Amino acid sequence: MSGTHLYPVILAGGIGSRLWPRSRKSTPKQFLDLTGNGRSMLQEAYDRMVPLVPKEHIFVITNAEYVELVRAQLPDLPGDNIVGEPAARGSAAAIGLAALHLRREDPDAIMAVLTADHLIRKPEALRQVLIGAAELAQQGELITLGIQPTYPETGYGYIEMDLPLGVYNDCEARRVRCFREKPDRATAEAFLAAGNYVWNSGMFVWRQDAIMEEFRRQMPQLYTALEGLAPALGSTREQEAYERYWMPLKGNVTIDYGVMEGARSVAVFPVDLGWDDIGSWAALLDVLPKDEAGNVCHARHVHHESSNVLVFSHKRLIATIGLRDMIVVDTDDAILVMPADRAQDVKTIIEQIKKQGLDHYLE
Repeated sequence: MSGTHLYPVILAGGIGSRLWPRSRKSTPKQFLDLTGNGRSMLQEAYDRMVPLVPKEHIFVITNAEYVELVRAQLPDLPGDNIVGEPAARGSAAAIGLAALHLRREDPDAIMAVLTADHLIRKPEALRQVLIGAAELAQQGELITLGIQPTYPETGYGYIEMDLPLGVYNDCEARRVRCFREKPDRATAEAFLAAGNYVWNSGMFVWRQDAIMEEFRRQMPQLYTALEGLAPALGSTREQEAYERYWMPLKGNVTIDYGVMEGARSVAVFPVDLGWDDIGSWAALLDVLPKDEAGNVCHARHVHHESSNVLVFSHKRLIATIGLRDMIVVDTDDAILVMPADRAQDVKTIIEQIKKQGLDHYLE
Protein backbone atom coordinates (compact mmCIF):
# COMPACT_ATOMS: atom_id res chain seq x y z
CA MET A 1 0.00 0.00 0.00
CA SER A 2 1.46 3.31 -1.05
CA GLY A 3 -1.24 5.53 0.45
CA THR A 4 0.85 6.63 3.46
CA HIS A 5 0.77 10.33 2.61
CA LEU A 6 -1.96 10.26 -0.06
CA TYR A 7 -5.14 12.20 0.76
CA PRO A 8 -8.05 12.10 -1.70
CA VAL A 9 -10.03 15.36 -1.63
CA ILE A 10 -13.49 15.09 -3.20
CA LEU A 11 -14.95 18.38 -4.42
CA ALA A 12 -18.72 18.22 -3.88
CA GLY A 13 -19.99 21.78 -3.83
CA GLY A 14 -21.66 22.37 -7.21
CA ILE A 15 -25.38 22.68 -7.93
CA GLY A 16 -25.50 20.76 -11.23
CA SER A 17 -28.21 22.96 -12.72
CA ARG A 18 -28.00 21.32 -16.17
CA LEU A 19 -29.60 18.22 -14.63
CA TRP A 20 -32.68 20.18 -13.55
CA PRO A 21 -35.43 19.28 -12.62
CA ARG A 22 -33.85 16.38 -10.70
CA SER A 23 -30.83 18.34 -9.52
CA ARG A 24 -32.01 21.19 -7.27
CA LYS A 25 -30.35 23.58 -4.86
CA SER A 26 -31.47 21.40 -1.93
CA THR A 27 -30.22 18.14 -3.52
CA PRO A 28 -27.61 18.76 -6.24
CA LYS A 29 -26.62 16.01 -8.65
CA GLN A 30 -23.67 14.72 -6.59
CA PHE A 31 -26.17 13.58 -3.92
CA LEU A 32 -28.42 11.76 -6.41
CA ASP A 33 -28.33 8.18 -7.67
CA LEU A 34 -28.19 8.96 -11.39
CA THR A 35 -27.00 5.57 -12.59
CA GLY A 36 -29.64 3.45 -10.86
CA ASN A 37 -27.18 1.40 -8.78
CA GLY A 38 -28.45 2.60 -5.40
CA ARG A 39 -25.45 4.86 -4.62
CA SER A 40 -25.21 8.60 -5.12
CA MET A 41 -22.36 10.02 -7.22
CA LEU A 42 -20.68 11.27 -4.03
CA GLN A 43 -20.97 7.81 -2.44
CA GLU A 44 -19.45 6.26 -5.57
CA ALA A 45 -16.54 8.75 -5.45
CA TYR A 46 -15.95 7.78 -1.80
CA ASP A 47 -16.29 4.03 -2.54
CA ARG A 48 -13.54 4.30 -5.18
CA MET A 49 -11.05 5.59 -2.57
CA VAL A 50 -11.82 3.22 0.32
CA PRO A 51 -9.60 0.37 -1.04
CA LEU A 52 -6.73 2.84 -1.55
CA VAL A 53 -6.32 4.81 1.70
CA PRO A 54 -7.60 4.79 5.30
CA LYS A 55 -10.96 6.58 5.49
CA GLU A 56 -9.31 9.13 7.81
CA HIS A 57 -7.37 10.31 4.73
CA ILE A 58 -10.48 11.08 2.64
CA PHE A 59 -11.76 14.68 2.73
CA VAL A 60 -14.89 16.19 1.19
CA ILE A 61 -15.05 19.90 0.40
CA THR A 62 -18.63 21.09 -0.04
CA ASN A 63 -20.89 24.07 0.56
CA ALA A 64 -21.68 24.69 4.23
CA GLU A 65 -25.37 24.01 3.59
CA TYR A 66 -24.57 20.47 2.34
CA VAL A 67 -22.39 19.34 5.25
CA GLU A 68 -25.24 17.44 6.94
CA LEU A 69 -26.21 15.84 3.63
CA VAL A 70 -22.62 14.62 3.17
CA ARG A 71 -22.59 13.33 6.74
CA ALA A 72 -25.83 11.40 6.15
CA GLN A 73 -24.54 9.87 2.91
CA LEU A 74 -21.04 9.06 4.23
CA PRO A 75 -21.59 8.01 7.86
CA ASP A 76 -18.17 6.28 8.04
CA LEU A 77 -16.25 9.43 7.13
CA PRO A 78 -14.86 11.29 10.18
CA GLY A 79 -16.94 14.44 10.74
CA ASP A 80 -13.88 16.72 10.75
CA ASN A 81 -13.05 15.53 7.22
CA ILE A 82 -16.18 17.22 5.84
CA VAL A 83 -15.30 20.85 5.18
CA GLY A 84 -18.10 23.32 4.40
CA GLU A 85 -17.26 26.52 2.52
CA PRO A 86 -19.41 29.39 3.80
CA ALA A 87 -19.73 30.63 0.19
CA ALA A 88 -18.58 29.32 -3.20
CA ARG A 89 -15.44 31.08 -4.41
CA GLY A 90 -14.39 28.74 -7.23
CA SER A 91 -12.36 25.55 -7.37
CA ALA A 92 -9.01 27.28 -6.66
CA ALA A 93 -10.27 28.57 -3.31
CA ALA A 94 -11.89 25.21 -2.44
CA ILE A 95 -8.62 23.41 -3.16
CA GLY A 96 -6.72 25.99 -1.11
CA LEU A 97 -9.03 25.40 1.84
CA ALA A 98 -8.44 21.66 1.53
CA ALA A 99 -4.67 22.24 1.45
CA LEU A 100 -4.89 24.09 4.80
CA HIS A 101 -6.67 21.13 6.40
CA LEU A 102 -4.15 18.66 4.99
CA ARG A 103 -1.21 20.77 6.16
CA ARG A 104 -2.54 20.52 9.74
CA GLU A 105 -3.07 16.78 9.32
CA ASP A 106 0.23 15.87 7.62
CA PRO A 107 2.87 18.36 6.38
CA ASP A 108 3.99 15.75 3.80
CA ALA A 109 0.45 15.27 2.48
CA ILE A 110 -0.03 14.56 -1.21
CA MET A 111 -3.45 15.76 -2.32
CA ALA A 112 -5.49 13.95 -4.98
CA VAL A 113 -8.20 16.36 -6.13
CA LEU A 114 -11.24 14.40 -7.33
CA THR A 115 -14.81 15.33 -8.14
CA ALA A 116 -18.11 14.00 -6.87
CA ASP A 117 -19.93 14.17 -10.19
CA HIS A 118 -17.92 12.10 -12.66
CA LEU A 119 -18.73 8.58 -13.81
CA ILE A 120 -15.68 6.28 -13.66
CA ARG A 121 -16.26 2.74 -14.89
CA LYS A 122 -12.68 1.58 -14.21
CA PRO A 123 -12.05 2.47 -10.54
CA GLU A 124 -9.03 0.14 -10.31
CA ALA A 125 -7.33 2.10 -13.12
CA LEU A 126 -7.96 5.33 -11.18
CA ARG A 127 -6.41 3.88 -8.01
CA GLN A 128 -3.41 2.64 -10.01
CA VAL A 129 -2.72 6.03 -11.61
CA LEU A 130 -3.16 7.88 -8.30
CA ILE A 131 -0.40 5.76 -6.74
CA GLY A 132 1.85 6.49 -9.73
CA ALA A 133 1.00 10.20 -9.69
CA ALA A 134 1.73 10.36 -5.94
CA GLU A 135 5.25 9.02 -6.66
CA LEU A 136 5.90 11.74 -9.25
CA ALA A 137 4.28 14.42 -7.07
CA GLN A 138 7.01 13.84 -4.48
CA GLN A 139 9.32 15.70 -6.90
CA GLY A 140 7.17 18.85 -6.71
CA GLU A 141 5.30 18.36 -10.00
CA LEU A 142 1.71 19.52 -10.38
CA ILE A 143 -0.05 16.59 -12.03
CA THR A 144 -3.28 16.40 -13.95
CA LEU A 145 -5.08 13.29 -15.18
CA GLY A 146 -5.82 13.44 -18.90
CA ILE A 147 -8.51 11.25 -20.46
CA GLN A 148 -7.66 9.55 -23.76
CA PRO A 149 -10.20 11.08 -26.19
CA THR A 150 -12.40 8.70 -28.16
CA TYR A 151 -14.22 11.26 -30.32
CA PRO A 152 -13.89 15.01 -31.14
CA GLU A 153 -15.73 16.39 -28.07
CA THR A 154 -16.24 20.18 -28.14
CA GLY A 155 -17.49 20.47 -24.55
CA TYR A 156 -14.21 19.65 -22.77
CA GLY A 157 -10.93 21.48 -22.39
CA TYR A 158 -7.88 19.70 -23.82
CA ILE A 159 -4.27 19.24 -22.72
CA GLU A 160 -1.45 19.18 -25.28
CA MET A 161 1.15 16.62 -24.20
CA ASP A 162 4.90 16.91 -24.72
CA LEU A 163 7.80 14.53 -24.03
CA PRO A 164 7.53 11.45 -21.76
CA LEU A 165 8.73 11.87 -18.17
CA GLY A 166 8.89 8.21 -17.17
CA VAL A 167 6.67 5.38 -15.94
CA TYR A 168 5.22 5.36 -12.44
CA ASN A 169 3.29 2.35 -11.13
CA ASP A 170 2.99 1.16 -14.76
CA CYS A 171 1.46 4.51 -15.86
CA GLU A 172 3.25 6.82 -18.29
CA ALA A 173 3.69 10.48 -17.35
CA ARG A 174 4.29 13.23 -19.91
CA ARG A 175 5.21 16.89 -19.74
CA VAL A 176 2.31 19.28 -20.37
CA ARG A 177 2.96 21.67 -23.26
CA CYS A 178 -0.20 23.73 -22.76
CA PHE A 179 -3.87 23.74 -21.79
CA ARG A 180 -6.34 24.41 -24.60
CA GLU A 181 -9.84 25.88 -24.25
CA LYS A 182 -12.96 24.03 -25.41
CA PRO A 183 -12.44 23.80 -29.19
CA ASP A 184 -14.80 24.07 -32.14
CA ARG A 185 -15.55 20.88 -34.09
CA ALA A 186 -12.75 21.26 -36.66
CA THR A 187 -10.16 21.97 -33.95
CA ALA A 188 -11.37 19.01 -31.87
CA GLU A 189 -10.98 16.75 -34.92
CA ALA A 190 -7.44 18.09 -35.45
CA PHE A 191 -6.61 17.41 -31.76
CA LEU A 192 -7.87 13.83 -32.09
CA ALA A 193 -5.87 13.26 -35.30
CA ALA A 194 -2.68 14.70 -33.77
CA GLY A 195 -2.68 12.00 -31.09
CA ASN A 196 -0.95 14.06 -28.38
CA TYR A 197 -4.04 15.69 -26.89
CA VAL A 198 -6.14 14.45 -23.96
CA TRP A 199 -9.31 15.69 -22.31
CA ASN A 200 -8.80 17.72 -19.14
CA SER A 201 -10.54 15.64 -16.48
CA GLY A 202 -10.38 18.21 -13.66
CA MET A 203 -8.55 15.66 -11.45
CA PHE A 204 -5.14 16.59 -10.02
CA VAL A 205 -2.36 15.29 -7.75
CA TRP A 206 0.29 17.38 -5.95
CA ARG A 207 2.03 17.96 -2.64
CA GLN A 208 0.06 20.36 -0.47
CA ASP A 209 3.11 22.62 -0.08
CA ALA A 210 3.61 22.70 -3.88
CA ILE A 211 0.09 23.95 -4.56
CA MET A 212 0.34 26.48 -1.71
CA GLU A 213 3.55 27.81 -3.27
CA GLU A 214 1.74 28.25 -6.62
CA PHE A 215 -1.07 30.13 -4.87
CA ARG A 216 1.56 32.38 -3.31
CA ARG A 217 3.17 33.01 -6.69
CA GLN A 218 0.10 33.29 -8.94
CA MET A 219 -2.89 34.07 -6.69
CA PRO A 220 -1.42 36.22 -3.89
CA GLN A 221 -4.84 37.48 -2.75
CA LEU A 222 -6.09 33.94 -2.23
CA TYR A 223 -2.82 32.91 -0.57
CA THR A 224 -3.01 35.82 1.91
CA ALA A 225 -6.64 34.95 2.73
CA LEU A 226 -5.77 31.27 3.27
CA GLU A 227 -2.84 32.06 5.56
CA GLY A 228 -5.06 34.45 7.51
CA LEU A 229 -7.69 31.74 7.86
CA ALA A 230 -5.29 28.91 8.76
CA PRO A 231 -4.73 29.63 12.50
CA ALA A 232 -8.47 29.91 13.17
CA LEU A 233 -9.57 26.61 11.58
CA GLY A 234 -11.18 24.32 14.13
CA SER A 235 -11.27 27.05 16.80
CA THR A 236 -14.00 29.32 18.16
CA ARG A 237 -12.64 32.06 15.86
CA GLU A 238 -13.29 30.09 12.67
CA GLN A 239 -16.54 31.84 11.74
CA GLU A 240 -15.08 35.27 12.35
CA ALA A 241 -12.01 34.37 10.24
CA TYR A 242 -14.21 33.21 7.36
CA GLU A 243 -16.04 36.56 7.47
CA ARG A 244 -12.78 38.44 7.46
CA TYR A 245 -10.73 36.45 4.93
CA TRP A 246 -13.02 34.21 2.84
CA MET A 247 -16.10 36.29 2.13
CA PRO A 248 -14.22 39.22 0.47
CA LEU A 249 -12.54 36.86 -2.07
CA LYS A 250 -13.50 37.93 -5.58
CA GLY A 251 -15.06 35.83 -8.31
CA ASN A 252 -15.20 32.12 -8.95
CA VAL A 253 -11.65 31.41 -10.12
CA THR A 254 -11.03 27.87 -11.35
CA ILE A 255 -7.83 26.03 -10.53
CA ASP A 256 -7.12 25.69 -14.27
CA TYR A 257 -7.24 29.42 -14.91
CA GLY A 258 -5.81 30.52 -11.56
CA VAL A 259 -2.88 28.10 -11.32
CA MET A 260 -2.47 25.33 -13.90
CA GLU A 261 -2.15 27.46 -17.04
CA GLY A 262 0.71 29.46 -15.51
CA ALA A 263 2.34 26.78 -13.35
CA ARG A 264 6.04 26.04 -13.81
CA SER A 265 6.15 22.27 -13.62
CA VAL A 266 3.07 20.44 -14.89
CA ALA A 267 2.81 16.76 -15.84
CA VAL A 268 -0.07 14.69 -17.18
CA PHE A 269 -0.89 11.00 -16.96
CA PRO A 270 -2.96 9.99 -20.03
CA VAL A 271 -5.40 7.36 -18.79
CA ASP A 272 -8.45 5.33 -19.74
CA LEU A 273 -10.76 5.34 -16.71
CA GLY A 274 -14.06 4.69 -18.47
CA TRP A 275 -14.63 8.35 -17.59
CA ASP A 276 -17.61 10.59 -18.32
CA ASP A 277 -18.39 14.05 -17.05
CA ILE A 278 -22.09 13.74 -16.29
CA GLY A 279 -22.79 17.36 -17.19
CA SER A 280 -26.17 16.97 -18.88
CA TRP A 281 -29.11 14.67 -19.49
CA ALA A 282 -27.67 13.87 -22.92
CA ALA A 283 -24.52 12.56 -21.22
CA LEU A 284 -26.64 10.16 -19.17
CA LEU A 285 -28.48 9.01 -22.30
CA ASP A 286 -25.08 8.27 -23.87
CA VAL A 287 -23.53 6.36 -20.98
CA LEU A 288 -26.30 4.46 -19.15
CA PRO A 289 -27.33 0.95 -20.19
CA LYS A 290 -30.13 0.85 -22.78
CA ASP A 291 -32.99 -1.60 -23.21
CA GLU A 292 -33.57 -3.59 -26.41
CA ALA A 293 -35.21 -0.55 -28.04
CA GLY A 294 -32.21 1.66 -27.20
CA ASN A 295 -33.97 3.56 -24.41
CA VAL A 296 -32.69 4.47 -20.94
CA CYS A 297 -35.59 3.93 -18.55
CA HIS A 298 -35.60 4.99 -14.91
CA ALA A 299 -39.40 4.88 -14.84
CA ARG A 300 -42.35 2.71 -15.73
CA HIS A 301 -42.20 3.29 -19.47
CA VAL A 302 -44.64 2.03 -22.08
CA HIS A 303 -43.80 2.96 -25.63
CA HIS A 304 -44.65 2.42 -29.28
CA GLU A 305 -41.80 2.90 -31.77
CA SER A 306 -39.66 5.06 -29.48
CA SER A 307 -35.85 4.77 -29.49
CA ASN A 308 -32.84 6.49 -27.91
CA VAL A 309 -35.12 8.11 -25.35
CA LEU A 310 -34.18 8.77 -21.72
CA VAL A 311 -37.21 8.54 -19.44
CA PHE A 312 -37.09 9.39 -15.76
CA SER A 313 -39.98 9.43 -13.30
CA HIS A 314 -40.34 8.65 -9.60
CA LYS A 315 -44.02 7.85 -9.63
CA ARG A 316 -45.89 8.21 -12.90
CA LEU A 317 -46.17 5.84 -15.82
CA ILE A 318 -44.61 7.53 -18.85
CA ALA A 319 -45.98 6.55 -22.27
CA THR A 320 -44.23 7.63 -25.48
CA ILE A 321 -45.16 7.17 -29.13
CA GLY A 322 -42.74 7.61 -32.03
CA LEU A 323 -40.13 9.52 -30.05
CA ARG A 324 -36.52 9.53 -31.22
CA ASP A 325 -33.48 11.02 -29.46
CA MET A 326 -35.56 12.66 -26.72
CA ILE A 327 -35.34 13.25 -22.98
CA VAL A 328 -38.36 13.15 -20.67
CA VAL A 329 -37.79 13.93 -16.98
CA ASP A 330 -40.73 13.91 -14.57
CA THR A 331 -40.36 14.99 -10.93
CA ASP A 332 -42.97 15.78 -8.28
CA ASP A 333 -43.49 19.36 -9.43
CA ALA A 334 -41.91 19.73 -12.90
CA ILE A 335 -41.63 17.97 -16.26
CA LEU A 336 -38.83 18.58 -18.78
CA VAL A 337 -39.18 17.40 -22.40
CA MET A 338 -36.50 18.15 -25.01
CA PRO A 339 -34.51 16.69 -27.91
CA ALA A 340 -31.30 15.12 -26.64
CA ASP A 341 -29.17 17.47 -28.75
CA ARG A 342 -30.65 20.49 -26.95
CA ALA A 343 -29.62 19.32 -23.47
CA GLN A 344 -27.20 22.24 -22.98
CA ASP A 345 -30.18 24.63 -23.27
CA VAL A 346 -31.50 23.64 -19.83
CA LYS A 347 -29.55 26.64 -18.50
CA THR A 348 -31.73 28.99 -20.59
CA ILE A 349 -34.84 27.43 -19.04
CA ILE A 350 -33.37 28.06 -15.59
CA GLU A 351 -32.79 31.71 -16.52
CA GLN A 352 -36.42 32.00 -17.63
CA ILE A 353 -37.66 30.37 -14.41
CA LYS A 354 -35.70 32.98 -12.43
CA LYS A 355 -36.96 35.85 -14.60
CA GLN A 356 -40.54 34.76 -14.04
CA GLY A 357 -40.06 34.66 -10.26
CA LEU A 358 -40.55 30.88 -10.10
CA ASP A 359 -37.39 30.23 -8.08
CA HIS A 360 -39.15 27.71 -5.83
CA TYR A 361 -38.91 25.26 -8.76
CA LEU A 362 -35.13 25.46 -8.44
CA GLU A 363 -34.91 25.01 -4.66
